[in-house]
Amino acid sequence: MGKRMSGTLYGVGVGPGAPDLITLRAARLIAGAQVVAYPTLAGAASFARAIAAELIAPDAREIIMDVPMSVERAPAQAAYDAGAVQIADALEAGQDVVCLCEGDPFFYGSFMYLFARLSAQYRVEVVPGVTSVTACAARAGRPLVARNERLTVLPGPLPEDELRDRIAGAESVVIMKVGRHLPKIRAVIADLGLTDLAVYVERATLPDELVLPLAAAPECAPYFSMILLTKGADPWL
Repeated sequence: MGKRMSGTLYGVGVGPGAPDLITLRAARLIAGAQVVAYPTLAGAASFARAIAAELIAPDAREIIMDVPMSVERAPAQAAYDAGAVQIADALEAGQDVVCLCEGDPFFYGSFMYLFARLSAQYRVEVVPGVTSVTACAARAGRPLVARNERLTVLPGPLPEDELRDRIAGAESVVIMKVGRHLPKIRAVIADLGLTDLAVYVERATLPDELVLPLAAAPECAPYFSMILLTKGADPWL
């Protein structure tokens, strides 16, 4: 099916948290938006909206997609179904819609769920954003990869055995979505004898940012936390 003559949906990455890490293109689109969409989690305030708050016009219409906190996929999918219908209605009316996404829309980004639902029928443009991975590396002063090295990105909820196997076979590792999985991840890294090479980063670029050796990390971690683990010798020496 061809793209309809309608408004354009923009999936806009707003970066890891600091408002001044929003790109110039993203800032321009957000400031000029008639309709702004974003997800929230279980009725909580939207982190993506908080990052971009100073740019959103007072008279902009806001489409809020409240995603239930559940391990089941169906409730979240229903929330994105409902959001896609509201966005489609605005697009059909000839309005552009700017959808805010933490970090980058196509890197563990919630916008991917809307892209899957709407990109076949409507014009969609994706505006990349600064990822949490690059933000954490910068704040920790930890170069990730150089020359022919490989970077492995792992989600913290992976089973313990799979985490161990993937970390053992990797050169440079980023572990995302740490949160309540920190004890498991910490134990796996310790078991591999790699604790001294790991850095813990929490809420990168925000006022309450925390950057520590993994051995000194707190017992409890928020969702917005990450572990960086680089095994190779410094390639620039």
